[in-house]
Amino acid sequence: MAASDTARDGGPRETLRLVVGRIGRAHGLRGEVSVEVRTDDPDLRFAPGAELETDPAERGPLTVAGGRVQSGRLLLSFEGVADRTAAEALRNTLLIIETDPDELPDDPEEFYDHQLVGLRVVTVDGLEVGAVAEMLHLPTQDVFAVRRPDGREALIPFVASIVPDVDLESGTVLVDPPPGLLELADPPERADRPGGPAQPDDPAQPESPTS
Repeated sequence: MAASDTARDGGPRETLRLVVGRIGRAHGLRGEVSVEVRTDDPDLRFAPGAELETDPAERGPLTVAGGRVQSGRLLLSFEGVADRTAAEALRNTLLIIETDPDELPDDPEEFYDHQLVGLRVVTVDGLEVGAVAEMLHLPTQDVFAVRRPDGREALIPFVASIVPDVDLESGTVLVDPPPGLLELADPPERADRPGGPAQPDDPAQPESPTS
């Protein structure tokens, strides 16, 4: 979803709203919260002093006071959130940034999620697999969630041996899946992915540059 902004020349400019995280449970008694990360650049997006928009909007903006990683989870504290009660009130809040839609990751082999969602997925043999519905950022690797023509969902690891090419100009992702991978597609009602079921009413897209 795009939001209106002003360009340097005074004319209208569009900015893209990107989800960089979702607040989870409160941690401890001093206002810390766990965060489901949806960006590959958490050091930048969640640096102390970073200001984040929120959904619902009335819960923000939130300014990052500090952050640390514990047992593989990102824990953040925000200015003005001093105790567990205040932290619990933020649970399930989406953390959002606004960015230039033409901004690209520094690494040409990386892509933002919004660039990948909607691309056609085709095998090296020319078979149509479906379309990218979502990118999942798991602890071990990034994964394409691909909606098959029959409504099922296939999960395809984003690794070079399986995904040899992503062509944004043609709007295609070329895949060379090992035997049986596409047969593991889940039914449409699947809701056990990390972080819970997908939220169709999220106002913005996940940001993560994916490589």
